[in-house]
Order: sequence, then C-alpha cells, then structure tokens
Amino acid sequence: MGVEGCTKCIKYMLFVLNFFFWLAGGVILGVALWLRHDNKISSLLDLELEGTKPPSTFYISVHILIAVGAVMMVVGFLGCYGAIQESQCLLGTFFACLVILFACEVAAGIWGYMHKDTVSNEIIRFYDDVYDKAVADTITDLDRKTAINNVLKVFHETLNCCGKGLGSSILTQVADKLIGSDICPRQQYTIGCHSRIQELFSDKIYLTGIAALVVAVIMIFEMIFSMVLCCGIRNSPVY
Repeated sequence: MGVEGCTKCIKYMLFVLNFFFWLAGGVILGVALWLRHDNKISSLLDLELEGTKPPSTFYISVHILIAVGAVMMVVGFLGCYGAIQESQCLLGTFFACLVILFACEVAAGIWGYMHKDTVSNEIIRFYDDVYDKAVADTITDLDRKTAINNVLKVFHETLNCCGKGLGSSILTQVADKLIGSDICPRQQYTIGCHSRIQELFSDKIYLTGIAALVVAVIMIFEMIFSMVLCCGIRNSPVY
C-alpha cells in the first residue's frame, strides 16, 4: 500500500507531467537535429572560401540543444519511474536534476536573448566579405574569382536573394547581364540577402524560445509536485 488521497493524485499528475517532459525532451532533440541538418542552413554554414568558413556559433548552440534534449529524456524517464515506484531517492535525484536543468535553461535563455542577433550578424559579415571580394576589380586570378563567385551563388540560390540590399541587388543583376555571369539567380530577385539571413536564423531562434518556455513551465510544476510527493511518501505510515 502506497500513498493515499491527494498525495496519490499528485503522484499520477507528476507521472503525466514527466511523460510530457519526456516528450518535450524528444521534441527539443528532434528540433535540434532538424536544425543541424536543415538544407538551407547546412548549405550556408558548410561553405568555405580560402580556408575561411562561416562562424560556428549556430552549430555550437544546436549541439547544446541536442545534449539538453537527450538529458531531458533521461530525467523525464527517471521522474516517471520514481513517481510510480514512490521512491524518495529517485524523486530527490529527479528534483536535483530539475533544479540544475532549470538554472541552465534560465541562464541559456538570458544569454540567447542578449545575443539573439549574433548568429545572423556573423553570417551577414561573412556574406559581405565574400560579396565585396566578388565585385572587387583588383582580383585578377580567374580561379580565385570563380571560387568567390561560386560561394556567393550558393547564398543567392539558397536564400532566393541577391546583393546586400535593394541597391546592390539591382547593380549586381545589371553587372550579371553586362559580363554574362550568373551570380544572381535567374529569377530577378530584388530582395537583399541581409534580410533573408536575418529571417532564416531569427525564425529558428523564436521556435527554440517557444519550446524552452513551454518546458520551463512544465519543470516548475514538476519541481513542486515532486517535493510534495516526496514529503507525502515520507509522512506515509507505510514508510
């Protein structure tokens, strides 16, 4: 015979919340893997020009998310098993893990909000560097010029954009026609790549933020219920 009354109700509520927490960990893990293998992002971040690659800040963040998702699934299973078995030891370990995860999530959320534009700004700077080299008249090496144009072309075809902004987009398309190159996509895009890069990474960051907020709310209730259940088990005459 285990806990009774309201404590028993909390036991099953904690089990249900842990099941959703486990699912949330799976969702975060899945989203992180999707971000890691997203075709648009991979095609941009895997570029290389003269030994220089785009900054890896985005991939570092994604790898952290993969680790967090995996840990959440383990902790969620631990909480489910501890609730069903009414184990004070497992519930105490589960509570300690939740506190650590919650603190890390809050710290990551604050850091992410303060640096929410860092990834897009880094990619924009890399694009600008490639673009400036492509339009420079000082580059006479044909192979180097071709390599630069190929990297720039990947940006344009992946994001359906051309140039830094409207003005540079039109100038680049005019230059394409005059010299017979194909740096810009065949469709006459007048959307600058700066705005496209910001849209691509900002959308992903907001999606991650929403998932983190939902998980944080679940974690707060889980910490409360796990402590109430642990106290109920301790005060139960059976134990």
